[in-house]
Amino acid sequence: MPTDPDQVRQMLKAENFGDRIKAINQLRDLDPALAFELIQPLCDDPNTRVRYAAVSQISTLGEQDKPTALKVLTASLGDPEPDVQAAAADALGALKLTESLDDLKELYGMTREWLVQMSIVASLGEMGGATDDSRAFDLLKSALSSDNSLVRVSAIGALGELQDDRAIALLLPYVGSQDWQERHRVAQALGHFASTEKSTHSEAHQALQKLAQDESDLVAETAKSHLANR
Repeated sequence: MPTDPDQVRQMLKAENFGDRIKAINQLRDLDPALAFELIQPLCDDPNTRVRYAAVSQISTLGEQDKPTALKVLTASLGDPEPDVQAAAADALGALKLTESLDDLKELYGMTREWLVQMSIVASLGEMGGATDDSRAFDLLKSALSSDNSLVRVSAIGALGELQDDRAIALLLPYVGSQDWQERHRVAQALGHFASTEKSTHSEAHQALQKLAQDESDLVAETAKSHLANR
């Protein structure tokens, strides 16, 4: 049975926050343009879980109107709840809204929440080649010094996705990391640079050859797969 738009409208205004969350989930069954229109007010809902659910869906619905999505999501970066901030950063990355770089950089410098920092770092990776802005590179370089291992691992991966040749020198030291997760992620990251004959990528190729002999099967197989695609 098709979802009734009028019924969803009423549920979005329900007093019970659980009903509002159900309505947000039902928006997936509506016309995307209408769903995007209806979901925007929920990004300012009094309930944190509702705001999180709404902001998370902007990552796909925002394709309908990216300028409006940018406005909504950058506002949500200022949400009092870290989970909502992280969801906003994730959505900005998914939509490749590079215009948000200053806002993301500012929040990264202000927050002490590792989840938010990791989401910001990951969002820059998702933007990848969509931006050659030095602000993204500088933020990721800074993230490599994080005290949180998850943020560091995310930064390693994002530097690969950014595909900025300056990242190679930053990534090479992690080939010898004691943490297999860092070695695995650096194998993935260096794969972005070792797939061409470009002379500046020879160090990445050599590092992958070393990682192909790694004691971790996952690390070794990842490196070998990139070498095979060269």
